[in-house]
Amino acid sequence: MKTRFLYGAVLAAFLFGAIGCSGGDKTGDTGTTGTTGTTAKAVDIHDPNGYKIGVVASMTGDQKPWGEDCKKGAELAAEEFLQAGGVGDGKGLNIDTQDDASKPEQGKSAAEKLIADGTIALVGEVASGITMQMEQAAEPHGVPVIAVGATKTTLTEGHTNLVRVCYTDAFQGPVMAKFAYDELGLRNVALVTDKKLPYSTGLSDAFRGYFTKLGGKIVDEQFYEQGTTQFQGLLTNLKAKNPDGLFMSGYFPETGPLARQAKEAGLNVKMMAATDGTATTSSNRWRRDRRPILLQSLQQQRRATRGQELPGQVGEEVWRQARNHDGRSRVRRHDANPGCPQESQNQGQNRAARGY
Repeated sequence: MKTRFLYGAVLAAFLFGAIGCSGGDKTGDTGTTGTTGTTAKAVDIHDPNGYKIGVVASMTGDQKPWGEDCKKGAELAAEEFLQAGGVGDGKGLNIDTQDDASKPEQGKSAAEKLIADGTIALVGEVASGITMQMEQAAEPHGVPVIAVGATKTTLTEGHTNLVRVCYTDAFQGPVMAKFAYDELGLRNVALVTDKKLPYSTGLSDAFRGYFTKLGGKIVDEQFYEQGTTQFQGLLTNLKAKNPDGLFMSGYFPETGPLARQAKEAGLNVKMMAATDGTATTSSNRWRRDRRPILLQSLQQQRRATRGQELPGQVGEEVWRQARNHDGRSRVRRHDANPGCPQESQNQGQNRAARGY
């Protein structure tokens, strides 16, 4: 029991606030230039004798951009944490990233390997379906899991070791529905849903529930599965229903071609998708001016740490949560509430309705 409390303290310190706002500005005798022009202390985030933190991420497969972001964000947070003094017991960190290949079953295998190797906590995943499998592997061992972007509303129900640092579909679905109804003036919307993706089915249901509550009508819902590349058949069916809007609740490998083919098919309607499912590192670059303070700090930090490429949207989320002084209370409030904390609600509304 004492060991478990220690592990929990290490995880909380690393992920939720021990870094503080000056995390990257510590000085040392070696290293590269930090955020204030001082010299950042060189640190080793892969110390074999350190506390092992496992990151399960899609380093290959369709969701690779998110996996790369997660890895970069976790590594940057670990560097800042150690530069700020670490746990305080002289022991370092060992960040171990395992590839789930964008597949739920491999996410479970990756989590099992990390646990067998002595991981004290798991970070990941972005996809709800993969996170669910990670939880199955972790819960019997009492290993905590911090989900980065898994928004399925019921994900944490009945689990004492699983929390998330994002809003849920119960929040973002209604936000999108309200935006469609009030701002875009849509009244007859069609849904396109990945029927085997928990994120997609949950988000479509949340959108439908609130849009109809506002007085709108869902004129049709068409389904596909991950890996689909041709959507002409379902688009023909949708066009026959004469919608004035289209809500796509899947992931970017499918929603991108879907939107393009819809235009080619003459379906000239307002198209919507939640940006947590459609945004990638490259597609998100042009929106960075919307987060100038965060991104300026990230840019300075990454330039100071071996000049690696900046983490994108998901990596920024991992990094941001690691810097929040009150992160622990935010997570508790969030998972006790089907929406999310007020501050995150405001951020979530901007992301969902106006693009991240």
